[in-house]
Amino acid sequence: MNKTIRRSAVFTLLLVFALLLRATWVQAYEARALADDKHNRRNVIAQYAHPLGDIIVAGSPVTGSKETRSGDLHYKRTYKDGELYAAVTGYSSQAYGSNQLEGIYSKVLDGTDPRLKNPIGALTGKQTEPGDVLTTVDPAVQKAGFEALGDVKGAAVAIDPKTGRILGMVSTPSYDPSTIAGSTDGEAWKKLTTDEDKPLVNRAIRQPVAPGSTFKLVVAAAALENGLYGSVDERTKSPNPYRMPGTVTDLENENPSAPCENASIRVALQYSCNNVFGKLAVDLGKDKVRAMAEKFGFNDGEQDVPVRAYPSVYPSGMDKAQTALSGIGQFDVTATPLQIAMVSSAIANDGLLAAPHMVSKVVDADGDTLNAYEDGQTRRIVSSATAEQLRSAMVTVVEDGTGSNAKVDGAEVGGKTGTAQRGVDNSKKPYAWFTSYAKDTETGKEVAVAVLIEDSNAQRAEVSGNGLAAPVAQKMMAAALK
Repeated sequence: MNKTIRRSAVFTLLLVFALLLRATWVQAYEARALADDKHNRRNVIAQYAHPLGDIIVAGSPVTGSKETRSGDLHYKRTYKDGELYAAVTGYSSQAYGSNQLEGIYSKVLDGTDPRLKNPIGALTGKQTEPGDVLTTVDPAVQKAGFEALGDVKGAAVAIDPKTGRILGMVSTPSYDPSTIAGSTDGEAWKKLTTDEDKPLVNRAIRQPVAPGSTFKLVVAAAALENGLYGSVDERTKSPNPYRMPGTVTDLENENPSAPCENASIRVALQYSCNNVFGKLAVDLGKDKVRAMAEKFGFNDGEQDVPVRAYPSVYPSGMDKAQTALSGIGQFDVTATPLQIAMVSSAIANDGLLAAPHMVSKVVDADGDTLNAYEDGQTRRIVSSATAEQLRSAMVTVVEDGTGSNAKVDGAEVGGKTGTAQRGVDNSKKPYAWFTSYAKDTETGKEVAVAVLIEDSNAQRAEVSGNGLAAPVAQKMMAAALK
């Protein structure tokens, strides 16, 4: 054979082998990546080729699907009471993807989850009937919180302390996910994403801010658990005003006439005495306060409910003055309403924190369980004795202190107010917080709530946890106990 022909033949064979190797690589290794690529139009077409499964609240769907009658996307997502449940469902958009429960369970809801396929479907590749997501949300609690927040910028979370079931999760201002569910909703999307009030942000779990005096419950728990004081009624060593170590700055109280000098923990919670809790934090030391905060859930980067919450933070590397400020929920301490509700929940549940969750089951089209989230998976945060003392002090706050607007007829209610400074030199209106628990001794029902008012129409002097946040908590607790 001619040498040139032989070389050409060998070269051609090498090219063929190279093509075969490349085809094998694409088929065997890159096919899944290409199939899952977000820019692959076929995925979106397949997702919206059939009606989606639903997100269920109290046995009824709060989502749906309807035919589009045009284009290659045959169905789009619809929402019942979209604004009311947006903080629970998230959105499913033909153009902008999905988030929250819609995003986490997208494959179950669109029928592509492998667990949904029957043997014949697995062989034929035919899409099976989608599954549903069953939530723990109580519609009465959800509605009470949403209506009570109204047009303010804020959030609220309600938890069943014994089970960890999230009964309500509200973030305002809200939005209707139906307005961005289609493929031609660019104007609505632009309006939402450029809105200064950030309606797409779930403030209940995704925007940690300074918790203010609600954090004093954590410091009080640390003081009792570490034996700094043996009782909430033992007088503390707390000068008023308290000069923060290494500074010439006094940690003063909002109410100058309150009996805060050397006040007991009960009285200090009742009147929200900054001098007492700043001094407690310094006496304990930042490490012991941090350890207690982390037991409650601070600094947890994997707090899933099952939507992942942003971490609430108790900082490290502080000096003593900064530690004093941390003791009143300032400096670089941040928390979500979910986290603060977890604090009250553990105290209400005899010191045990039940893992918070807002999904009870994920099921297939026949109602068979694919995933189940157990109620009452608990861990010990504080002793039963400490929890009992803190509940007693929280009841004093509501009955005789700064939390009077949280009272619920016929129920034991304990709470803690918070007003957190923000902005350089406290230049902006403060955050208003309230956290609480309520128990109906006759029915056994109970609930823990945290409410954040980030901004409202109230004048700066009128911003307080009792004035703005406690009424929201009161309505959610009342709804939960009915």
